[in-house]
Amino acid sequence: MARKSSRKTADPTKSGLANRKVAPKLRLFGNGDLEVCLARAELASALAVKDEATVDAAPRLRAKVHAEARRKKRDKGKIDKPVSLAKASVFVHFTENLDRLEDLELNGETGRRGTIATAEIPLDEIAALASLPDVTDIEPGDTVRMPPIVLTREGEGVGAPTLAERKVRNKARRHQYGKDVLIGIIDVGGIAFAHEDFMDGDETRIHRIWDMGSNLRKPPEGFDYGSEFKKSHLDAAIKTANEIGVSPYAIERQAHQQRGSHATHVASIAAGNRGVCRNAPIACVMLDLAPEDLDRRKSFYDSVRIAHSVDYLIRTAKDLGNEQGLKGPTPLSINVSLGTNGHAHDGSSAVSRWIDNAVVRPGRVVSIAAGNAGQEAPEFVGDLGYVMGRIHSSGRIAARGLTNTLDWIVVGDGIADISENEMEIWYEPQDRFSVTVYGPAPNDEIIGPVAPGEYIENRQLSDGTFISIYNELYRPANGANTISIYLSPRLKDPLIGVQSGEWRVAISGDDVRDGRYHVWIERDDPRPLIRRQGVLYAAYPSFFSTRSNIDAYSVSSLACGERILSVGNFDQKRRKVNISSSQGPTRTERSKPEVLAPGTDILAANGFSGPSDLWIGMTGTSMASPYAAGVAGLMLSINSDLTAAQIIGIMRRTAKPVDDTDYSWKDDHGFGLIDAEACVEEVGNINDRKDLT
Repeated sequence: MARKSSRKTADPTKSGLANRKVAPKLRLFGNGDLEVCLARAELASALAVKDEATVDAAPRLRAKVHAEARRKKRDKGKIDKPVSLAKASVFVHFTENLDRLEDLELNGETGRRGTIATAEIPLDEIAALASLPDVTDIEPGDTVRMPPIVLTREGEGVGAPTLAERKVRNKARRHQYGKDVLIGIIDVGGIAFAHEDFMDGDETRIHRIWDMGSNLRKPPEGFDYGSEFKKSHLDAAIKTANEIGVSPYAIERQAHQQRGSHATHVASIAAGNRGVCRNAPIACVMLDLAPEDLDRRKSFYDSVRIAHSVDYLIRTAKDLGNEQGLKGPTPLSINVSLGTNGHAHDGSSAVSRWIDNAVVRPGRVVSIAAGNAGQEAPEFVGDLGYVMGRIHSSGRIAARGLTNTLDWIVVGDGIADISENEMEIWYEPQDRFSVTVYGPAPNDEIIGPVAPGEYIENRQLSDGTFISIYNELYRPANGANTISIYLSPRLKDPLIGVQSGEWRVAISGDDVRDGRYHVWIERDDPRPLIRRQGVLYAAYPSFFSTRSNIDAYSVSSLACGERILSVGNFDQKRRKVNISSSQGPTRTERSKPEVLAPGTDILAANGFSGPSDLWIGMTGTSMASPYAAGVAGLMLSINSDLTAAQIIGIMRRTAKPVDDTDYSWKDDHGFGLIDAEACVEEVGNINDRKDLT
């Protein structure tokens, strides 16, 4: 077959979203028509659509954020495609602290912290927003995913975990097991608030639940979505349920009440009655990862929601401090057993900066699961764990004119992948790289080369696959250069999945001064969508070949923040790091993860289950991170003035090397296995030290 080449030079007059202040994925979204947006909203976490019946099909721009935006509105007139039916959940970056921009009225704003705001913006308004002089960057929220976990055992009502299994012994008992600390949980699946592991007599220890997918109750103050369940609501439901013989979960019903709920298990480890910080009140935020595709169209489940969750838990800690008569907020330890894989894996993403800003003040710490992308090869016949692990590659272009090639595998064999396959190549600002993509045989199409400052957008290939490539210099978040490549399905009838096979991505050095690059594939959650004529149309992860995969640098981008605690999974029985636990460091060589915690075959509360199966075993960094969050809670109960940086420092200092290793940081071990008792003792020692001058 003849080789075909397609190339397009960036021209801002070609598209309303071809502004370099707008992240590539937003441009991709904004330049699709309504039918594509409707389908894409089922797959894209930061994209949602309204009910068509209630929205004008061809509205004008409604942005009223600045005189310049209003002028553009008059000039542009009506939109010739109704993309205003679709909204994007975005982070908007500004030139200065938003508190100083008193005259700013950001249409659709949902929050602000420092120089970053969150907003829900119709796609047809993003170009006008980007034109404002105070705006430096607009990026969509990264997809939030539940790291894959392994269920190991269930139904052990008699063999429930005992206090001794997770007891943190301390002779002085100064921490009182977290009595004066709030444990915050950001997760999915619902909280079984009446489970015996959360009960204190006839009352629940769950202080608040913000269920983002529910409309049963009013949303929290300052937000216009979800329901806030307060302890009084939950206790009343428990009492009424006992009186009339129904489930309390039928009275105060959450949007998702999944058997074996991920959130319930995680909260049980961190602060259940048999958990680490077992006397602490618990506040939970449930993200709306709806299993039904039509629900996914109308909901956001991206990293903007993580930012909102952190702010809500901080405010809840302030409210609880007032209720307890404290001079300030209750100390707060937050756990996030969710992950993202987009962006540069260097802590520069908007959500990482948001969290870092939030935990600058003493008395706050956030623990995040490192991720379960550590496996690079099958352990046994039929083991597909490596599919979720081969997400990273890296290398160095040695000199100008040389090329390195990556193998990018899209599955086939009866499966048609209709997810958005995304690859991001991050390289140093002093270099200039071009990229060429070769389609899999038998098509053998050549796309590119695409040089710095150029892009190809929504180009359909002969096999039906759409490809978009953006080669951008000096990204505002970190100053690095990035090449974003998207392999997209045809989302109209006839539905066509991304061409399966081995795609090749050639990175060429146009001008090389450093030469280093890192590449990540955005992971999809594998899930079937529809079946037609014997073909399963599914969202399915693409991955690197064995040759191209580099096992390190696989820590979730959400766990790469400067001031967050990143936690890996330790297998206590085998005395080694679990094969699935993600490895560091970050792209900028910072030490992540910091510590390991028990995360393999952890027995904890089985959410929304019967009385004979109250406990369930699970494996993943999702189980390790809440253990660390509970320990951080104990530390804060002794000294509420500790900063996140100090807590991380103490954990690094007291961590125990794993067998046959030393105290140096390792990409999979971090600084070693967390020692809960030593952490508590060290905080007590710091408090007891006297001035000897």
